[in-house]
Amino acid sequence: MTPKTRIHLIRHGEVEGAGPVRRYNGHTDVGLSDRGRSQYHAIKERFTGVPITAIYSSDLTRCAWGAEVLGAHLGLTPERKPELREMGVGIWEGKSWPELMEQYPDQWRARLDDIVNYRVPGGENVLDVHHRVMPVISDIVERHRGEDVLVVAHGGVNRIILLNAIGAPLSSLFAIEQTYCCLNVIDYFSDGNTVVKLVNG
Repeated sequence: MTPKTRIHLIRHGEVEGAGPVRRYNGHTDVGLSDRGRSQYHAIKERFTGVPITAIYSSDLTRCAWGAEVLGAHLGLTPERKPELREMGVGIWEGKSWPELMEQYPDQWRARLDDIVNYRVPGGENVLDVHHRVMPVISDIVERHRGEDVLVVAHGGVNRIILLNAIGAPLSSLFAIEQTYCCLNVIDYFSDGNTVVKLVNG
């Protein structure tokens, strides 16, 4: 059988201030809620007996804290990768979607019209994040051929990784759900084929 790298890709747990109103946290280092911390402790049991050989995470607290919990469970020391941070949204950081629609209606519409290329002032666009994240994922895949690896990242970052895996356009970013502390599984075969085994599990 063709050797593969299996990436177990997790979104971070629930953050402080989470609720029905959606908010862009971006590079802001928000902490985890009590529920978010509990989610990490619950999901670690899913990896009991799974031969994870390495853990990588975003360097933001909402990912790094959980990676440490998972690492302690698996006897591994996580490696933090700033390149796995969520999309930076500049002047929109920390603001809710209703606030943005009210304060920046033209920019909000421009982003909806071109989700891939529109860049919030002071921030990144989806293409920027793709170019930042995918080289790191490719490096992890090559470094860990034949192994299972755990990656803890963010909703936007995970969507980009999943879209890349299935060959879908970045414009489909919001066609994939990523709930707090969900699990995705992707197999990267050495012949170049990629199979997504689980999404938002």
